[in-house]
Amino acid sequence: MSTELHPIDIGIPEPDRIAIADGLSRVLADTYTLYLKTHNYHWNVTGPMFNTLHLMFETQYNELWIAVDLIAERIRSLGRPAPGTYSQFAALTIIAEPDGVPTAEAMLVDLVNGNEAVAKTAREVFQIADDASDQATADLLTQRLQVHEKVAWMLRSMLEQ
Repeated sequence: MSTELHPIDIGIPEPDRIAIADGLSRVLADTYTLYLKTHNYHWNVTGPMFNTLHLMFETQYNELWIAVDLIAERIRSLGRPAPGTYSQFAALTIIAEPDGVPTAEAMLVDLVNGNEAVAKTAREVFQIADDASDQATADLLTQRLQVHEKVAWMLRSMLEQ
């Protein structure tokens, strides 16, 4: 068995594949960081909306967990290694970790901001994928945009009085 890698020939030039994979690595880091934050808030939320938020955050972190795998596998499909350590994610993400345990309302605001941040990163990378005619990545990013925009709307709705 040969130990040489077979060249990737999927109709996307290598420089474009690298640029797309690098962008997806940022989406992955943002998604994983948002996953951790959402799971943290699921564990630590308190107050009169505890049960509602506890269950909502659980639904959200489960969806994010599945998304992390899909994004990482797309990076691998493009022939690049997927980041997978806390230090790599910390270097790539634009989402800040919380200080301490915020109030339930502050958690909602923070998660709105986090979902909007992932949407912004995904939208930036979408343009790179679209310019390279990478329909598979564009489709994945379109799905991620729909999820993050909807979740941000739902969380914002919880903040209205």
